[in-house]
Amino acid sequence: MKKLYLFILLPAVIILSGCTINFGSSTPSGPDGGLFKSTSKGAVWAQKSLIATVSGKPGSFGGLNTNTLVMDPSDPKTLYYTGNENGLFYTYDAAESWQQAPALRDTNLTSLAVDPIAHCTLYGATQNRLLKSLDCGRSWSQSYYDNDLSVTVSAIAVDHYDSAVVYIGTSRGEVIQSLDGGKSWQVLNRFDDPVKKVIVSPADSRLLFAATQHKGLYRSSNRGVMWETLADAMAEFPESTQFRDLYLSSARPGLMVLATNYGILKSVNNGDDWVALKLLTPEKEATINSVVISELNTEEIYYVTNTTFYGTADGGQNWATKKLPSNRAGKILLADPQNAGVLYLAVRANN
Repeated sequence: MKKLYLFILLPAVIILSGCTINFGSSTPSGPDGGLFKSTSKGAVWAQKSLIATVSGKPGSFGGLNTNTLVMDPSDPKTLYYTGNENGLFYTYDAAESWQQAPALRDTNLTSLAVDPIAHCTLYGATQNRLLKSLDCGRSWSQSYYDNDLSVTVSAIAVDHYDSAVVYIGTSRGEVIQSLDGGKSWQVLNRFDDPVKKVIVSPADSRLLFAATQHKGLYRSSNRGVMWETLADAMAEFPESTQFRDLYLSSARPGLMVLATNYGILKSVNNGDDWVALKLLTPEKEATINSVVISELNTEEIYYVTNTTFYGTADGGQNWATKKLPSNRAGKILLADPQNAGVLYLAVRANN
């Protein structure tokens, strides 16, 4: 008989890394941004935003709003965090301490990807440019530039089988590919709708998924040469083409969860068929910002909205809820693929 993990309600006030968050107040008593970490499947959260300094007195990015949070595919203790207008922060010890990349201190990075093979190779998007680092973020060079200054690089993905193959999505609606690590590029497809996410299947690098903002999810089985829409497969779910987030499981090939304006849809066959998870909140009232599956137990699914953290241990039959450890909206949720119960939550002001 499977056990459902029950979240324990905490007292109204929690002490988090040097600041106090009062959940009963609309105005926190200290900075409540940056990053939060749980080692208990979301039952307890602690703010983890301290920056090591040469003076010995730690700084903090706890006041920042999140742009993106990425985990190194080859080392889950290594995380990269970008905040609005404040560059790149990184940790090698599972968020216990952070450093800031000095070369990007004033750069607004909106997307980031780590090479799955050469973990010191990073790609970062800022406005209409893609930057690349070969030395773990110490120095950067321009890899892609769009002549249209109104276009942004909105998504990045690196092939785990051949990491010289890199994909980017743009706000103009393109998926663009490089076969030589970002030296040259070619347009694979134009969707005429902003591309919000590009994912390479963990089981088969030939299989790609591109999520567009309003036209739904697309799939390619040949590295982007041909694409098919998956909107027809989920036509019974209203507003399922309005994208929120997408997660593909590494532990169970074919398993994926898609967050849309309808709610959360699940597929076990790479998008051929979909079922809707039964959520506690009515579908149209749940503004889901991020969803993730545990790689240690694929029955465990977690998601966050602007105010609440949700978790299930039985594939979505039953849910436990908890108010976020911040008055800001839950923006990004990550699960450690090697350590059960370890979750990371990045937040952003809801405006």
